[in-house]
Amino acid sequence: MFYDGGFYMGGMHGLWWLFWIVLIGAGVYSMWGRRAERRRGSRETPHEVLQRRLANGEIDTQEYERRKALLDRDAGKPS
Repeated sequence: MFYDGGFYMGGMHGLWWLFWIVLIGAGVYSMWGRRAERRRGSRETPHEVLQRRLANGEIDTQEYERRKALLDRDAGKPS
């Protein structure tokens, strides 16, 4: 009944393999794209680095203000 010249429902079996390969490939591609997007979006600006260092206590407020003034001057912003 299902025997067709040596292939026992081989066509459907091949389609299932193709389905799973495409599904797993799409999942891997999706995760890889998200990871790359996070890497691009996770860069801190110099001002954010200064704010984080001040919050962590790595620099004091005087050092923060001095470095912020230098960054603003170099960027052409008014302090």
